Amino acid sequence: MNYKRYLWSFLITSTIFATAIVISNKLNEAKLGQVRAMEDKMSIDILSLETQFDLLQELSCTQISNNSILSSELSNLAHKLSYMESQRGTSDAEVIRLKRKYSLLQIKDLLLIQKISAKCGTEPTVILYFYSNAGDCKDCTKQGYVLTKLGDEHNSLRVYSFDANLDMTALNTLLKIHNIGKTYPSLVINGETYKGFKSLDEIQKLLPQLSDTDTSTSSKKVEQDR
Repeated sequence: MNYKRYLWSFLITSTIFATAIVISNKLNEAKLGQVRAMEDKMSIDILSLETQFDLLQELSCTQISNNSILSSELSNLAHKLSYMESQRGTSDAEVIRLKRKYSLLQIKDLLLIQKISAKCGTEPTVILYFYSNAGDCKDCTKQGYVLTKLGDEHNSLRVYSFDANLDMTALNTLLKIHNIGKTYPSLVINGETYKGFKSLDEIQKLLPQLSDTDTSTSSKKVEQDR
């Protein structure tokens, strides 16, 4: 009788264990399928953005502004990349590959905005944000939240964020130009480099050109969305 009891216990335990493994595998396959679908979508988005860069360079000042149509596309791409990074981790090879391409797109957009500024006599409001995901930056997450809030409140502001640990020639050049070194977070505001965390009030004092109309417009949009 004891033998039968042990046998039944073993069979029930094995069945439960096997079922859990099957369910876990199914969930992992579903998540992997979602990530792969996102990878394909991001690859198409990146190709589309690269094509838009070429098209926008040919437009006149009356057809384009500093808040070009690339701004929203880059923002959407950043959200997708952030989700993928949370799913696969910061050290995942595919995540790193896509982050490199995204960083290059940001640099190309920055150069495009500078060309538009020189050509059309405009003065874009730009912040370059350099951070690290290597566990050596306790304030990087907090700095990211501050910049996200600032960007949501001011439509005229363009924030470019770069993972300083990506091994890229173009990014390394940008780091050297602004003398970033190994201090993170670091911000470049109006061409000046500021190392260490900066609060919302501190950044706003450095950017008096940010208009109140941007804030009110953004606030109305938030109220409408609610």
